[in-house]
Amino acid sequence: MKKLLSYSVVLFVLTVILLLIIPLPAAIVDVAIILNMSLSLMILVITMTIREPLEFAIFPSLLLITTLFRLGINVSTTRNILSNAGSSGQIIKAFGDFILQGNVVVGLVIYFIIVLMQFIVITKGAERVSEVAARFTLDAMPGKQMAIDADLNSGLIDEQQAKIRREKIQREADFYGSMDGATKIVKGDSIMSLITTAINLIGGAIIGIIQSGDSIGVVLTTYSIATVGDGLVGQIPSLLISTATGMIVTRAVAEGSLNDDISKQFAAQPTAIMVSGVVIAVLAVIPGMPVLQLMVVSLFLVGGGYFLSRRLKEEPFLALAGPAGFGTAAPPPLEPEAAEAAESETLRQVTEEEYFKDVNNVYSLLTVEAIEMEFGYSLIPLVDESVGGRLINRIVIFRRQYAQDMGFVVPSIRLRDSSGLNTNQYCIKIKGEEVAKGELLVDYFLALEPENPEKEIDGIETIEPAYGIPSRWIRPEDREMAEIYGYTVIDPLSVLVTHLSEVVRQHAHELITRQEIMHLLENVKKNSPELVEEAFPNIINYSLFQKILTSLLKEGVPIKDLETIIETAMEVISETGLPIKDVDGMIERIRTALKRTITRLYCEDGSMKVLTLDSELERTMVGCLSKGDRGYYLALSPEVLQSLINQMTVQLKKFNSLSQSPVILTSQVMRVHFYRLIDQFYPNVRVLSFNEISNNIQIQSIGSLTLENPERKGA
Repeated sequence: MKKLLSYSVVLFVLTVILLLIIPLPAAIVDVAIILNMSLSLMILVITMTIREPLEFAIFPSLLLITTLFRLGINVSTTRNILSNAGSSGQIIKAFGDFILQGNVVVGLVIYFIIVLMQFIVITKGAERVSEVAARFTLDAMPGKQMAIDADLNSGLIDEQQAKIRREKIQREADFYGSMDGATKIVKGDSIMSLITTAINLIGGAIIGIIQSGDSIGVVLTTYSIATVGDGLVGQIPSLLISTATGMIVTRAVAEGSLNDDISKQFAAQPTAIMVSGVVIAVLAVIPGMPVLQLMVVSLFLVGGGYFLSRRLKEEPFLALAGPAGFGTAAPPPLEPEAAEAAESETLRQVTEEEYFKDVNNVYSLLTVEAIEMEFGYSLIPLVDESVGGRLINRIVIFRRQYAQDMGFVVPSIRLRDSSGLNTNQYCIKIKGEEVAKGELLVDYFLALEPENPEKEIDGIETIEPAYGIPSRWIRPEDREMAEIYGYTVIDPLSVLVTHLSEVVRQHAHELITRQEIMHLLENVKKNSPELVEEAFPNIINYSLFQKILTSLLKEGVPIKDLETIIETAMEVISETGLPIKDVDGMIERIRTALKRTITRLYCEDGSMKVLTLDSELERTMVGCLSKGDRGYYLALSPEVLQSLINQMTVQLKKFNSLSQSPVILTSQVMRVHFYRLIDQFYPNVRVLSFNEISNNIQIQSIGSLTLENPERKGA
């Protein structure tokens, strides 16, 4: 028996197929019609009570089965109607008599209205929603996958949770893809019902006139009843299934069952209900309107809205929860940035005096956040997820990408509003101190000006905050025209995220803490436990390793290949012994070991464009090396230094038209000293040595820095 039940669906489908072949008595057809209606009602109720579409993931397959069942019934009823003089069971006759009410024309018109409404409105709408949902779900998959990987890398979730989330994303994509195809079945079923109706009416009339010998009026009445009845017993389940299809594909933003969501969200808007009641009452002044009915509905709406407004005032937490938030359902988990913002909001609800009575709470004031972002009032919609803000999602994507590129996980970023900023301003803080500030116009787009624009476009002049490019804030309707004129148009959120990412890249070396060092080493330990155990802390102490990684990140060198970094450091220590006296020399050796990585950063199509140092200038700089307490440093005369700065200002302009970052090529001996010399003037310029460039790369010099002094100029 148990084995038979396990094949019940298979047996059901096979039985449905037999309906297409074997003639059935009218009584059995009535049973099949009742089962079809019951199954359709059951499916509709399920789609209205589930919380998310995946709770009813079998729906696409079920849609195919129910459609096949309905088509099988249609074939059986059509066979009976045409062969039994319009008789195909009691249900079909009862439906036909009820709709026609003795008037064939009116009955047929009502029937066709029901059919066309189901086909044009519900089926067509469900088909479009399914198509859009499938496309958007597939487009969103990469971003969702990156968000999961970022959470996994930052330790917010474990591998098992990540696996469950990935499976859910894959199931969602499969479900919406299946729904996109399944809605075509519903559409075809609607078309087929119209064809069946025409066959029953026209074919039945022809057969009745030829075979029965009755008058045309009697034949049309008989077959009209059968046609309308048969059409309705097929269309009502089809209408229910189409409605269920629309329900399930529009449940993407639901938090509970449909009943819960509608009641909660309407109950959270008492003002709208009362205003609607007042408007209905105003309609009573129109001559001829039913005053009694209008006033009853108006009083019901105004009274209900007033009751709900009183309830919200008595229970303020309902109002705080928002249109879709009140009730007993637990809130969804937040990203780190959003969780910290929610925690901060909770603390503000407690008075400062009560909170700081506990001396232990005072220590919370001493905490310094690694990265903070503060926003003016107008920029809050970019952050607030409840109104469609996408900043947190973009931060998650950036964190994942930066971890993949640089081998360093950006810590959680604290987001908060600030009354000290102008409404359109934001600022970025590193360890409690402001390092960057910008201004955004949320309802505009930022157009970056090209070197030679075809035509100037109207807008508010500004400077792009991340790279200092002259720009204009333009209206959304001017976006296409700006792109035609050669401008690069960016939305405000992308401007903000780009600025944040550049600030993080510039200050990443400040975020390497001892705790982060331990996290990185634990990650390496998963693949190379022997290497880590041998190196730390006996050969390489954590302080030295932190200094190495800090130095590499400061110059934009990825630290993803930690195994190579550790092995090279161990080689240098084995050659020189402990303690390490020349940390700079060790770092140069490590950079040489990472030359493929460094070359990739600045190489384009197999060539690297660089500025070089004149041999005389380099000899002069070698002679100016002086030894201090912390090692050697470059002590150039003010005249030579000023000459170098002036030359670099001119030479670096050659990189403006290139996609490559500015690079200056020196000998290995002078690299670190020259970098420290110019870093304070040109922090975005990279200084490389010949040893750090792969042998298969073609070096192209586009300029040279020379030694210039007053005597040579005078000569």
